[in-house]
Formats: sequence, C-alpha cells, structure tokens
Amino acid sequence: MKYLISLIVIILLFSNVNAQTEEFKIYNPLADGSLEINEAVTKAKAKGKHVLVQVGGNWCKWCRLFYKWSHETTAVDSIINANYIVLHLNYSKENKNNEALNRLGKPQRFGFPVFVILDGSGNRLHTQNTGYLEEGEGYSEKKVIDFLQQWTPEAISKEYP
Repeated sequence: MKYLISLIVIILLFSNVNAQTEEFKIYNPLADGSLEINEAVTKAKAKGKHVLVQVGGNWCKWCRLFYKWSHETTAVDSIINANYIVLHLNYSKENKNNEALNRLGKPQRFGFPVFVILDGSGNRLHTQNTGYLEEGEGYSEKKVIDFLQQWTPEAISKEYP
C-alpha cells in the first residue's frame, strides 16, 4: 500500500511539473527565426506598427515572467497591442537562430530576455537589455511603459528641434 501511495504521489508531481512547463510554451524551438522576422515585419508595415522581438526561450524564467506579467498588466498590454507586432524569437540549445540573431545585431550578448525593436521596413531601431527594466523580483511598470512609449511609431515620427 505504501508503494502504491508513493507511486501515485510521484506521478502527480511529475504531471504537475509537466503541466507547468506546457503552460509556458511561448517560444517555438523549431521555427525559422529569419522567416518569423520577415512575417512580423510584413504585418507591422501593413498595420503601421513596429515589431517588438522578445529573444529568449521556454527555459528562461524571466522570459516567461515578462510574457505573463505583460499580459496581466493592462497599461503595458494596451501599449504593446496598439503599437507593436510581438515576435517571440527562440534561442535554445535546439535552435539558436544564429542567422536571425546576426541580422538583429547579436542581441543575445545582453542576456535573456532581450528586446529588439524593428520598424515596418525591418530596420533595427533599438536593442533593450531587460535587466534595466527589472525591479525586485519582477519588472517595473513605469520603466517598461517608458521604454515601450519611446519606440512607438508615433514617437519615432515626431519632429524634434
């Protein structure tokens, strides 16, 4: 009987870990990053938006945290939806997407996640080390909003003296 109970507990623990891992499959390790960038740029151009590339992987705690937090934080989610086409570009041992990352200026040097802003023509406007957006054990709403607002199509198109 003890053996059966132990077996059931072990099965439940492994199924719970597997369910948590499945919940955060925001990156596709099999995807061609260069193709994904081209598709995102095409969509952005058609909609008058920029592309927000979040480079990371399903293995990355801070990548999953930003994904969840940004969807739950209404002000951040609104800015992203209004101004950006979001691309989750995979970087993992299975697929490092070297060609795509070279095209983006090798942003992986900043750690993960790292954000790259592209315009509707695919030009790289900015690379953001997300460590500067952190606060405590999460992200600073003010810092993230400031960052996102600085790279919107409207902000870029303004005439400055």
